[in-house]
Amino acid sequence: MADEIAVRLARLDACAVSDALDQLGLSPSVTGLHALSVRQRISGRVTTVRLASGKPPLGSPPRHLCTAAIDGSHAGAVVVVEQKTGVECAGWGGILSNAARGRGLSGVIVEGLARDVDESADIGFPVYGRGSTARTARGRIHEAETGGPITIGHLTVNDGDWVVADSSGAAFVPAASIEAVLSAAEAIAAKEAVMTKAVMAGRPVSQVMGATYEHLLEGKTAG
Repeated sequence: MADEIAVRLARLDACAVSDALDQLGLSPSVTGLHALSVRQRISGRVTTVRLASGKPPLGSPPRHLCTAAIDGSHAGAVVVVEQKTGVECAGWGGILSNAARGRGLSGVIVEGLARDVDESADIGFPVYGRGSTARTARGRIHEAETGGPITIGHLTVNDGDWVVADSSGAAFVPAASIEAVLSAAEAIAAKEAVMTKAVMAGRPVSQVMGATYEHLLEGKTAG
């Protein structure tokens, strides 16, 4: 079941999924998460990581941030990191990208900054984030939790949710809504493909979009 969902989601872009979320009354995509390393759409099931400011509490087991998420994720997963501490430093780096690529992860999304972006680009591993920095996390932030709820943009994202991200944005889908969102997004993408075909065949775009586009999310057209 999860494999079939992953295949269907991979066929869709963030815009179609965001439109489907709109249609169903769910929160649409998060804006401003950019492809930092390679321009490549990513999708898959979410593994969450929440970071906190300062050093780890005394007595905590020594562990670098995000390593548990990589080791615990299945191939095709997307690690999603909340780095909203206000501390200017990276929530992801090059060794992590190499490890994640080695385990077959689809990519990473950082609500915050990432570093070693050139290294990630060199190995073709997709890193999305708000921006880049050379500042290390060491002594500045630590991992507070893996697998718990996190905040990305305006959304609460849970471990096991789904996501598709590309150059337009990142659309997160609650696990309980994935079937409905996929069906809606596939229908929207099919309608837009028909419209594009009509434009490419020479039909005036004003007629094509004027007749159908504004009603696309209603599940019907005006004519």
